[in-house]
Amino acid sequence: MKEIINLHTRHTTCQMGVTEDGFLLQLYYGARVRGKMDYLLTYHDRGFSGVPFCRGTDRTFSPDVLPQVYPCRGSGDFRTTALSVEDENGVSGCDLRYRACRRLPGKYSLEGLPAVYADPSEAETVEIDLADDRLGLRVTLRFGILYDLDVITRSVCLTNTSDRPLTLTRAASLCLDLPESDYDLIHLPGRYGFERVPERSPLTQGRILYESRRGHSGHAQNPFAILAGRHTTETAGCCYGLMFVYSGNFAIEAEKDPLAQTRLLMGIQPEAFAWTLMPGDAFETPEAVTAMTGDGLGALSHIFHDLVRGHICRGPWRDMPRPVLINNWEATYFDFNGKKILDIARQAADLGIEMMVLDDGWFGCRQSDMSSLGDWYVNEEKLGGSLKDLADQVHGLGMKFGLWIEPEMISEDSDLYRAHPDWAFKIPGKDPVRSRFQLALDFSREEIVDAVFEQIAAVIEGAGVDYVKIDANRSLSDIYTAAEGRQNAGAVSHRYILGVYRFLSKLLDRFPGLLMEGCCGGGGRFDAGMLYYTPQIWCSDNTDAVERLFIQYGTSFAYPVSAVGAHVSIVPSHQTGRVTPFNTRALTAMAGSFGYELDPACLSEEEKNEVRRQITCFKTLWPLIHRGIYDRLTAPSGDVAAWSFVSRDQSEALLCAVVRTVHFNVPVTLIHLRGLDPEADYKVEETGQLIGGDALMQGGWPLPMATEDYQAFSWHLVRV
Repeated sequence: MKEIINLHTRHTTCQMGVTEDGFLLQLYYGARVRGKMDYLLTYHDRGFSGVPFCRGTDRTFSPDVLPQVYPCRGSGDFRTTALSVEDENGVSGCDLRYRACRRLPGKYSLEGLPAVYADPSEAETVEIDLADDRLGLRVTLRFGILYDLDVITRSVCLTNTSDRPLTLTRAASLCLDLPESDYDLIHLPGRYGFERVPERSPLTQGRILYESRRGHSGHAQNPFAILAGRHTTETAGCCYGLMFVYSGNFAIEAEKDPLAQTRLLMGIQPEAFAWTLMPGDAFETPEAVTAMTGDGLGALSHIFHDLVRGHICRGPWRDMPRPVLINNWEATYFDFNGKKILDIARQAADLGIEMMVLDDGWFGCRQSDMSSLGDWYVNEEKLGGSLKDLADQVHGLGMKFGLWIEPEMISEDSDLYRAHPDWAFKIPGKDPVRSRFQLALDFSREEIVDAVFEQIAAVIEGAGVDYVKIDANRSLSDIYTAAEGRQNAGAVSHRYILGVYRFLSKLLDRFPGLLMEGCCGGGGRFDAGMLYYTPQIWCSDNTDAVERLFIQYGTSFAYPVSAVGAHVSIVPSHQTGRVTPFNTRALTAMAGSFGYELDPACLSEEEKNEVRRQITCFKTLWPLIHRGIYDRLTAPSGDVAAWSFVSRDQSEALLCAVVRTVHFNVPVTLIHLRGLDPEADYKVEETGQLIGGDALMQGGWPLPMATEDYQAFSWHLVRV
């Protein structure tokens, strides 16, 4: 090799090599190593695999079978490639060669895009320049190395250095080539109301694709995946995690080639993407994150939890206890007035709830989901006064005041649509596809983002709003823009997401103390890109506690508990009709940013006292729950769902379990804790027992016999 490039973290190494003729090859990614790994490359004549012209008669060097860092279409690699570029004649063919490598202190950032951040002392950036002289294309691969976290981030900057336009038809953020294929692929599929439930399947020869074409990351798939050894468990085995810091269309592709090698790709979904680079223009891909561990799926989740919590989420609410809230949606839906909201707030304040959130229906002429989106002025007739009057009265109770908004959407029955019908996504001459009786605004246009922002900012400022829940209740279709020079739907989809990020940035700039919660029909845009702006996201519109066991379990593979919006709702559940114990609903919701979604007037005195106890318990345990180490102890698909939180100094732990199904005369279930101090004893506060940390991990904790389905248990352990 002409040059070896090492990216070292505390426990891992990613090593690349440059050949004499400028090909950049992936030599190794795994547990940390000292030496050169180019000996792993093997060169054979592979028959129908093409050979670069510069290699002459050497038929043993083929991009089609060699591991590459950023493979491009037209190079002789017939696998799925990371880059496809068309010249001004629509001809696709690229040949990237190495030019230079730079090491820079600190972590790079991306203009207009969310990205992992770190203090200069915590990170290093490596930039590698590749170029195609025929096209006049420069490709800069950026790697951000967070040493202590064992995280390597990736983004690509593509620059047109020619005097002709170039069109990117595919520009992935990450390609990872591995020499073996004895892996399972774990992803987080789902549907509206049942998001991110893990699925694990072995790699087979061919290509596996997980994607979203909905304009946002979506309920059906999530921009996160794990490549795990066939025998990898929660506590042992090799696994690689990939996270996309992006909220729009995405694709995750895994390919096992005929030589049993593995290729992983992550980036913007290419079928809905095309970006023209005029001379001198540059395009930056969204960021992808990789992490690797040999200690199992739990350890991999810990890495991503720490990354999201400390290096993606930002602002004052990143580390602060968030107020226990009550949201009126399931209590009233659209049927409320100012008096009803104030009644809920008064009763909630008496129970110790700290924030009143007014959900959909406070603006325009909104009495149902068929009108008024885009008319962000207060319906004072419905509220019986101004929003400031209501907010002041809520503040007078010692509570914070929050508001629901849906800035990206517009109703056809709205003043905004009547004034600006061209602001909505519609294709000329075609009737638009409706979803929830609404259309999407063209947020690729800055003037539309600015106009909506000014309306909403005036409401927030005028009423002294402390929190906003930012929703988006439809997928994108009929993507067309009236903006000059932006007719390409692929470009518009990406510009739309940039517009969403711009709107969120403007909100944070204007209101730096504002707590924001993301939402997209519940968990339809639960991704690291949104968490860069909103430190929590409404996990799902499904608030049924038993369903949430599955949803929150799957979410935890990638995202920390502090990012999960979770509420206690009424029974029978509005989504499933299921009746679950009050304690079960609370314990499940405590594995998130805790709150309530009900009318306190419907609670008995016993239940109200239980709410007071729950809030006191959650506030006491908040540092342990939101800052501690979370472990999945069992999967919810069995009879028992169990999880735990352990403080980082191992001084305390919280063990939680829900028995989904009661059986007669069952064996005792032993729950094995993790992460305790094996040399210390722990007091189980509920029973007074003193038990060794080693015993609780090796022998386990016996679960009591449940007396009803969905019964929940919890134990607080304190080191003595």
